[in-house]
Amino acid sequence: MLNMKRIGVLILVLIIAFSAIACNDSSSDDEVVAKVGDMTITKSELYDELVNQNGTQVLNMLISDKIMEAEIKAQEINISDEEIEEDLEDMKEYFGSDEDFNNELTRYNLTLDEVRNNIKKSLQIKQLLEPYIEITEEEMKEYFETNKASFGKEEQVKASHILVETEEEALEVIDKLDDGEDFAKLAKEYSTDTSNSELGGNLGYFNRAKMVKEFSDAAFAMKVGDISEPVKTTFGYHIIKLEDKIEAKEAVYEDSIKDIENALFQEKSNDGYMAWYQEKLEEYEIKTYLE
Repeated sequence: MLNMKRIGVLILVLIIAFSAIACNDSSSDDEVVAKVGDMTITKSELYDELVNQNGTQVLNMLISDKIMEAEIKAQEINISDEEIEEDLEDMKEYFGSDEDFNNELTRYNLTLDEVRNNIKKSLQIKQLLEPYIEITEEEMKEYFETNKASFGKEEQVKASHILVETEEEALEVIDKLDDGEDFAKLAKEYSTDTSNSELGGNLGYFNRAKMVKEFSDAAFAMKVGDISEPVKTTFGYHIIKLEDKIEAKEAVYEDSIKDIENALFQEKSNDGYMAWYQEKLEEYEIKTYLE
């Protein structure tokens, strides 16, 4: 299923592109962008339909972005490299290791510079909205008690696996591992799990609930460095290598303050944004010409 945010971004890009074309070369409005039999769809028809369906929404988003840009500049909101790196380290910690974090970047086709830029923008927006969002100590403690389980750390393991269809194949792989062949190399060669085979079978960190029972029972019973016998699940036969283990840790309020503040800020950010936006709409001279 397509992500609606991605659709919105696509529409925005198309509208901007076609707007630029309309401004720079009006003679191209009748350029054909599609044919249905003998019938044609022109660039101007496509642009008009995009505007009719989403023009007001996208225009309001652009206006908001321009106001934010102006306010960040006017208020001289500067985010230090140290602040960006601190949030970046928190993200890496969430994924368990630098390797797993980098694998996620690869999976979503993101660069480290893009992530840093997104962190910077989010921190700037947070500073803009902070005066409009009030978070009390009482709210924080109540939120912690209500969501205590989410602030603790579940027992987790980090594992890699090689998935094959038959037990015979699994035993063949184990023989090669016993002969000293590299696990990651064999995962690329044998594993049918295409989501991670090119990563050497790396599954990253996970809790018990994330995997099917047979797999979790085997992985969580292993010691770091162990390689399992074939483990049968509905997917086939797995050879599991345990890379790391994190023990469960009970949540402590003092250790969770930053996460609680961020969670409550996110909950209240929509109302805070609307209050900020309405105030700024009255301050700025805004004229729209979209029909």
